[in-house]
Amino acid sequence: MELFWWLLTVVLFAVGLIGTVLPVFPGTIIILAGALLHRVMLGSEKSIGWWTIVVLLLLTLATYALDFLSGYFGARYFGATRWGMFGAILGALIGIFFGIIGVFLGPVIGAVLGEFVAGKRMIDAGRAGWGSLLGSLGATIGKLVIALVMIAIFFMTVPPPF
Repeated sequence: MELFWWLLTVVLFAVGLIGTVLPVFPGTIIILAGALLHRVMLGSEKSIGWWTIVVLLLLTLATYALDFLSGYFGARYFGATRWGMFGAILGALIGIFFGIIGVFLGPVIGAVLGEFVAGKRMIDAGRAGWGSLLGSLGATIGKLVIALVMIAIFFMTVPPPF
């Protein structure tokens, strides 16, 4: 039965990695759930400790902060006004509900519309949108790295199964 829980944990980790790149699944939450399931089903002697779970939880929260703030900082770096940065955050929040396209285009559209509200020209609005897109792509890479770190922490702290 122990082998089954190991296999299920590895499958959840794989699905979580896919979810960090494609926002169909909540990637790092699935990785955290796999680690928690492993702990609950195999017990403290054969699984990770609670401190490791706390670290994994903090890393999961960091990925969500990175996701929401990436468009903001990308737009800010490319010279967006407050309206553009606010639009990027609002676009990210709304874009979550529209799948993978919404995750990338939501902050861009929000930043561009925010710049138009601020009275900026098309070129300035486009620059803010470009910065928001680059920020979102950077966040995706960052989330993937954090997810890989979470999996590495799990395998480095868990006792070997055999």
